[in-house]
Amino acid sequence: MTPRLQWQQATIAAIVPQTPRIKSFFFRLPRPFVFVAGQHVDVRLTAPDGYQAQRSYSIASAPQSASDLELAIERLDDGEVSPFFHEVAAVGDEIEMRGPIGGYFQWSPDAADPVLLVGGGSGVVPLMSMIRHRAARRSLVPMALLLSVRTWEDVAFREELLQLASRNDGFHLAIATTRSLPQRPSDYHRRVDAAMMAQVLQHLPATPTTAYVCGSDPFVEAAAQALIASAVSADVIRTERYGG
Repeated sequence: MTPRLQWQQATIAAIVPQTPRIKSFFFRLPRPFVFVAGQHVDVRLTAPDGYQAQRSYSIASAPQSASDLELAIERLDDGEVSPFFHEVAAVGDEIEMRGPIGGYFQWSPDAADPVLLVGGGSGVVPLMSMIRHRAARRSLVPMALLLSVRTWEDVAFREELLQLASRNDGFHLAIATTRSLPQRPSDYHRRVDAAMMAQVLQHLPATPTTAYVCGSDPFVEAAAQALIASAVSADVIRTERYGG
């Protein structure tokens, strides 16, 4: 029987801007937990009048990371929780957190089959945990990431991703910008479509047995349809949708 998750007071140890709308928050936990790449945590805020707001955020850290737990949170103008993190939260604040959560959207490098990752905006966060996990394990599992963003400045973890892609160890990075010109010859200037997906899949030695898609509802639907049109079976597509 799985033990019930317990809330704990996590302390913000550092805040690092990623893009104009995404910041990484590093949390120090009194009771650190073991997690799998792709899992998430619940965060709960309580107002002075007792009102509570709760949201789920994916873990960006690699499972074997010895440092504080990293969550990368996008500011959503109509959100209840993300504006607090971006406008109010400070280093030293304590935030209620519980986890890890999720048994479907997760990946382990023990599987040798090629894997495709497709992210829209902040949907790259759980995929980053998978990418970092692969790198930390020095895995040579073929992996490709297709990341769709508005502009080059909206690419979270940009320098880290570029550095990992330059290692030529089987990790391929493709970036699609919808509101600015691409910065690399291998990138795209349009929304994700079937033709783009087919080109990215060519960088894998075989059709992936698992494809992970994360982003907003419209993005996930479009990316999943593009995958199916590129001869990737719907049975191997795992999706996670971001809220506010």
